[in-house]
Amino acid sequence: MGQLEGKVAFITGAASGIGREIALVFALEGATIAIADLNQQGASTVAAEIEKTGGNAIGLAVDVTNEEQVATAVATTVKAFGNIDILISNAGIQIVCPIEEFSFADWKRMLAIHLDGAFLTTRACVKQMVASGKGGSIIYMGSVHSKEASVLKAPYVTAKHGLIGLAKTVAKEGAQHNIRANVICPGFVRTPLVDKQIPEQARTLGISEAEVIRDVMLKRTVDGEFTTTTDIARVALMFASFPTNALTGQSLVVSHGWFMQ
Repeated sequence: MGQLEGKVAFITGAASGIGREIALVFALEGATIAIADLNQQGASTVAAEIEKTGGNAIGLAVDVTNEEQVATAVATTVKAFGNIDILISNAGIQIVCPIEEFSFADWKRMLAIHLDGAFLTTRACVKQMVASGKGGSIIYMGSVHSKEASVLKAPYVTAKHGLIGLAKTVAKEGAQHNIRANVICPGFVRTPLVDKQIPEQARTLGISEAEVIRDVMLKRTVDGEFTTTTDIARVALMFASFPTNALTGQSLVVSHGWFMQ
């Protein structure tokens, strides 16, 4: 039996990158998966990939900033699978720009996806976890930028710091219902989100793309290596399968030493 046998996981932003890897690992560990993503085709593709290996999954088109869509997706998941035991709040975007040039519209969009999305999915899943009486695990995808700042990323850093506050509050409120909340704080992971940043930062900073990788993204690591999606999925599995409240309210940096607490 897998570590998540009989559990149902609702994973946002799971059509690609970190979310997809978590979905695949959780499925191999016995979980039933709801792939919630703005990209309906991508979500369905990942769900089909899981089912090909004998797992059980559905793909759902969800804008995590839309209250109605989130409520509908959670209700659809519960109707299909009976419960939600794990929420992975992973949906996110990145916009790289000096703060004096950052548009207010982009600021609001960034905070809406990262923070409003985390709130809306948390509220909907917590209601189900409380009603089921089974509790659950809520895992937010933070960043090293939940602990530290970098230039050109004002709203991203602000939002990722905010997720730690949300997780701590949910951990305290959820304890009586056996609901745990934690934050994973990855370093630079070579996903489409990070790949998009490389040329953007190169243009803004006036350096080459190779220099962005070497001197901006990986300079502070202990080994010059990117964190991998597999690294993050393993930590998510640890939090999701942990049997007690001993680790609730914690944030764990996974960054090859980019940030050390």
